[in-house]
Amino acid sequence: MVRIALANLPYPASPDQSIALVVDAVAGAGRAGARVVGFPECYVPGYRGLGHAPPAPDAAFLERAWSAIAQAAAAAEVAVVLGTERLVDGAVVPTALVIDARGARLGFQDKVQLDPSEDDTYAPGHERQLFRLDGLAFGVVICHEGWRYPETVRFAARRGAHVVFHPHYHPAEPGGYRPTTFADPANTFHEKAVLCRAAENTCYFASVNYASAGSATTSAIANPDGTLLAYQPYGEAGLLVADLDLALATGLLARRCKS
Repeated sequence: MVRIALANLPYPASPDQSIALVVDAVAGAGRAGARVVGFPECYVPGYRGLGHAPPAPDAAFLERAWSAIAQAAAAAEVAVVLGTERLVDGAVVPTALVIDARGARLGFQDKVQLDPSEDDTYAPGHERQLFRLDGLAFGVVICHEGWRYPETVRFAARRGAHVVFHPHYHPAEPGGYRPTTFADPANTFHEKAVLCRAAENTCYFASVNYASAGSATTSAIANPDGTLLAYQPYGEAGLLVADLDLALATGLLARRCKS
């Protein structure tokens, strides 16, 4: 059994606050006994778009943020899947930085499939990878690519991932349904996709959103059979903590896919 946590946090008021909120959540995950904690899409410094305009990308700020969060991970002995951004050849790439429980940076998983609305803000990445933490194997897919491109999740599951983390940002939609129960039939397709990504690959799928009033989705973890393991109450900030039985995450259906 491996305990993970998802940090369902409000949109930060500033880039510096994003660091403080992450550091606090990492400490909380350590106290909860989690092995790894995941954060929403581009949480440091904050997602660019959907009504938000953080300060211009700043490589020095990002380096300072990543170093502070790595120190917090080492202090709490918790690995971190940090939704952030990075500058690549002058372009801003949405990414997840993976830090182990000793504070070492294991690498980045960039967002490979952008939503069309992001084309003028972000640049896509080009590669996928698998991460390993003392017996736990996992992948990362970011927002749009996890909802709409099943092959992004299958990449990791076929290579032995027990769980795929899914950082995203999905606030309330104007005139949209405001759910109170996970995967409500009256809501959008997004939460049903969480269950599908797990079931079609026989792996856990851990989706982490910002905490915001009226959000159409919330942070949740789906079992390898496509059932719901746990979800965070809508709009409520806090850590969603759950225990994963890695023996159930066989990747069987992902490996049987011939395409």
